Amino acid sequence: MATVTLMPDVRRWSMLGLGVFAQASSAVFIHGVPFLLPALTDRGMSLPTAGLLVAMPTVGLVCTLIAWGYVVDRIGERKVLVGGPLVMLAAGSAAATVTNTVALGALLLLGGVGAASTNGASGRVIVGWFPPERRGLAMGIRQTAQPLGVGVGALAIPAVAAAHGVSAAILVPAVMAGIAAAGCFFGIVDPPRPEGKAADRTNPYRGDSTLWRIHAVSVLLCIPQGVVWTFALLWLHRDVGWSLPVAGALVTATQILGAFGRIGAGAWSDRVGSRLGPLRTVAVAAVISMGALGLTAWTHWWWAAIPLLIAASVITVSDNGLAFTAVAEIAGPYWSGRGLGVQNTGQNLAMAAIPPAFGALITTSGFPAAYLVAGILAAAAVPLVPGARSVREQE
Repeated sequence: MATVTLMPDVRRWSMLGLGVFAQASSAVFIHGVPFLLPALTDRGMSLPTAGLLVAMPTVGLVCTLIAWGYVVDRIGERKVLVGGPLVMLAAGSAAATVTNTVALGALLLLGGVGAASTNGASGRVIVGWFPPERRGLAMGIRQTAQPLGVGVGALAIPAVAAAHGVSAAILVPAVMAGIAAAGCFFGIVDPPRPEGKAADRTNPYRGDSTLWRIHAVSVLLCIPQGVVWTFALLWLHRDVGWSLPVAGALVTATQILGAFGRIGAGAWSDRVGSRLGPLRTVAVAAVISMGALGLTAWTHWWWAAIPLLIAASVITVSDNGLAFTAVAEIAGPYWSGRGLGVQNTGQNLAMAAIPPAFGALITTSGFPAAYLVAGILAAAAVPLVPGARSVREQE
């Protein structure tokens, strides 16, 4: 796209920063609300009820990702990046004023609906404004929004809830969303889209399995990621024998390293001029790291298992930005919103199934079995990765 080169670098990077902040505010709403569990149960709410309540933002997210993608494709990115965070602001602000549990759940659900908006929109802004040889790096940076949001939620929400109550804690992501909406209103410019060519609007899923294969690969590869994220703390505490503070510090460190891993994978894809080639390599590395982790966990070779846990934590998140960028590039300017919506829906559904499914497996067979099964599922992703193509071929 010739128009991409006309955008000053400072403007591109400022829009990337706004996209990251908007996505991070969504991540705080989705992944930060569960940090209210201690406060909710301390005030007398049963754990099942509290668990259902804090799951409501995720339900709203999963149910509307594809719908928001359709809206992005119809009206553009800027309006969605303003409107969605405004929904979060309104829902969060209202949730901070209610005392009825049902009303609180409904408003948290609505907040999740608003949070879903940033997934496809901020991605398309990056693909639309950055040239192909820099998109991987930019999208890798954008993909750090989730761990950043989780980190902010983990630090802020329990502390605010303990000091000022649940209502004040819910305002944390709501205020962030309001700031994001204002920033996107003034700072986001919709990337140009070609006009007048029917081919540009053709359904990229029709007659071509490439996107479906990438979606399937991403679902399979998010399973080892989810297993490590969900159970690493418990494994370090129960099997390895570490204290919870020490184990928590290591898990936090792996989140930070994982964010850098996403950036590095994106930069690597820019250097080699392909998203799918690096994606296949990451898939193979995920299989090897999870298999080795399962073996060393089974043999209690902690001297090797701990470094392998760190390596697996980085490797298993490095595919996210690669697949996300490939979907946006291959789907094109009139279908990228829906493509990214499908991508995120599949991953979120898989992630939601991981705690109960692998929790049951760990109960019956132990942590090593969970790591090995996750590695086997990652192995199924390797042959599904489409043949490598250059980023220019994806335009």
